[in-house]
Amino acid sequence: MVIREIQEKDNEQVESLIRTCLIEFGANKPGCAWEDKNLGRFYQVYQNEKSKYWVVEDNNKIVAGCGIGPLNNLENVCELQKMYSLKAVRGTGTANELLKISLAFAKKYYKECYLETFSNMVAANKFYKKHGFIQLNEPLIQTEHYACDAWYIKSL
Repeated sequence: MVIREIQEKDNEQVESLIRTCLIEFGANKPGCAWEDKNLGRFYQVYQNEKSKYWVVEDNNKIVAGCGIGPLNNLENVCELQKMYSLKAVRGTGTANELLKISLAFAKKYYKECYLETFSNMVAANKFYKKHGFIQLNEPLIQTEHYACDAWYIKSL
């Protein structure tokens, strides 16, 4: 498996990865990544200095991904975005590596990292807590992901 920055050719596979995971957790609904207009154009979205998206490729197949991007109107806070992995690679340490790379990048530009997720993604919630994310009682700001019901922040 190789972790690398997203390339334009990855857009379709990344969208498929995310939709597969959202269906698995019943999150194929309004108010979450399911309706994100940028799902099929991540390469284009993550082309500015303070944003980056990484993919995990295994035999020419994208099996996981994770991004860092700015959070609207909060200068020193980034968002951990679209961190998903297929069942086959969960528990292999891949998510640890993706998070490590993402947070190292984030530290260059931001002081805190925020994320939104679903409480029924139990393993993901445990993962975030294990890596120093503190659960919040409400969202830091209102985003288009209004269906999310778990929010976290971490000092960088």
